[in-house]
Amino acid sequence: MRLGVLDVGSNTVHLLVVDAHPGARPVHKTSTKSVLRLMKYLQPDGSISKAGVERIMETMHAAAAHIEAANLDELLPMATSALREAKNGPKLLKRIRKECGIDLQVMSGADEARVTFLAVRRWFGWNAGRILLVDIGGGSLELAVGTDELPELALSLPLGAGRMTKQFLTDDPPSDSELETLQAHIDEVLPEAVERLGELRHADQVVGSSKTIRSLARLAGSQAEGLGGNTRTRLYRWQLEDWLPRLAELPSKARSALPGITQDRAFQIVGGGTVLLSVMRALDIERLDISPWAMREGVLLDYLDRLPNDPEKKRK
Repeated sequence: MRLGVLDVGSNTVHLLVVDAHPGARPVHKTSTKSVLRLMKYLQPDGSISKAGVERIMETMHAAAAHIEAANLDELLPMATSALREAKNGPKLLKRIRKECGIDLQVMSGADEARVTFLAVRRWFGWNAGRILLVDIGGGSLELAVGTDELPELALSLPLGAGRMTKQFLTDDPPSDSELETLQAHIDEVLPEAVERLGELRHADQVVGSSKTIRSLARLAGSQAEGLGGNTRTRLYRWQLEDWLPRLAELPSKARSALPGITQDRAFQIVGGGTVLLSVMRALDIERLDISPWAMREGVLLDYLDRLPNDPEKKRK
């Protein structure tokens, strides 16, 4: 069965195509991505600007063409924080449905955390024990903790890398005063989540997912031998503390020349890194194990789990 996940996020429109069936690991076929950067189109009243709407429609028409060419059995189209929170989001969703034939399902922040936690649990397995998940998207930060496949607590905070960059880091590179203002904002938003997580039992393993965290880990992290021939990437707090001030001193064009920092993430990597370091300090996290699976894989797994598992049908 060929499945596609269309993820309309704050930074990109990403189509992931896999071959999959219940009980099996999804096999990657193709991946197509268009840079969106929706946060820069948000207006003071909370709506997406006319230029932003046209940029979204351009990327959605392109995505529709890729979807048609992929010959999918099922498409799982989803939208996250940028469209969820935009004042004109409902109107835009109707236009996308009418013009492109794509019925985007808007995910709540808690649902984002839940399906990402599922993907991380499947990747690391039961041997990981109790997991604490940290995921930084363009618009929001997701935190989740649990021992099973569903988290006991799933939280979403408006501390995404793109959102923080647009609101606080307008200079390139950011000024010291901008960085201080950003840090003060994070310190104001984060404590409630830290308190709620602190009421629960500590995790055995802390996992980081999302492109922002993977990028920082490729730049500053280290690798260790994993099971099944997979290399395990880790990011220690001291490594992030060492690299983040240096990243903040570089203009975004120079950052994209560094290992792991792609051009589409270069401008917001300092904002995302500041959020991540704040989380690691607040929750006393010394090390993150990096998951290559995140929300898109979680959406696929959640869908497959809901299908009947018929071995006879799979053999045919």
